[in-house]
Amino acid sequence: MQKLDGNVLSGNCLPARSGAAKSMVVFLHGYGANGDDLLSIGEDWAEALPDTAFLAPNAPDVCEMSALGYQWFSIRAIDNKAFEREKQMHKAVPVLNAFIDEQLRRWGVREDKLVVAGFSQGAMMAMYTMPRRKTACAGVIGYSGLLVDAAGLQEGGIVKMPVLAIHGDADEVVPPRFLGEVQGGFEAAGFNVETVMRPGLGHGIDGFGVMRGLDFTKEVLEK
Repeated sequence: MQKLDGNVLSGNCLPARSGAAKSMVVFLHGYGANGDDLLSIGEDWAEALPDTAFLAPNAPDVCEMSALGYQWFSIRAIDNKAFEREKQMHKAVPVLNAFIDEQLRRWGVREDKLVVAGFSQGAMMAMYTMPRRKTACAGVIGYSGLLVDAAGLQEGGIVKMPVLAIHGDADEVVPPRFLGEVQGGFEAAGFNVETVMRPGLGHGIDGFGVMRGLDFTKEVLEK
């Protein structure tokens, strides 16, 4: 495990096992966690993806609820109002974009060989940010997230990539109904989207989610 080299976001990374990265996976953690929370998935995937570097940045702000973790945006002012959530996210999007740009240059990886996977608040960031970049990445994975500004996906300037969204039907933090909104929003905008509802799963990632995420990543990187 190495520290991320750059001044945009802190965090850790796993260099490609082969010694030369041809692809990259960026993990975006949830509210109150840190990058290491998801980097363990990269450790599970590394053997199957030897030419892939795995990066797990910390979100830009110390969490307002616990100084031990980080947040992509505040949730105190949201009160489940969509426009407030989008407003809060806009502060973090440029930071995330700058991080991705810097790391693509650093590792010499093309954007079409990049997969961005997020959990909860990180999934919201991934599903909102990546379609609004100038170049499409290889794919996006959203675990236990929701889709912010679905209507905006039908506007100009949107780039399309395959999307995988997985949610537990017992999620007590982000209600399971949001998975349908993820599917409907991306499908209406012409994206190739796969959604999976996991029975009995709460707000988390189970073994199925880890393995389906790996298979999805292999599929989109091999194209």
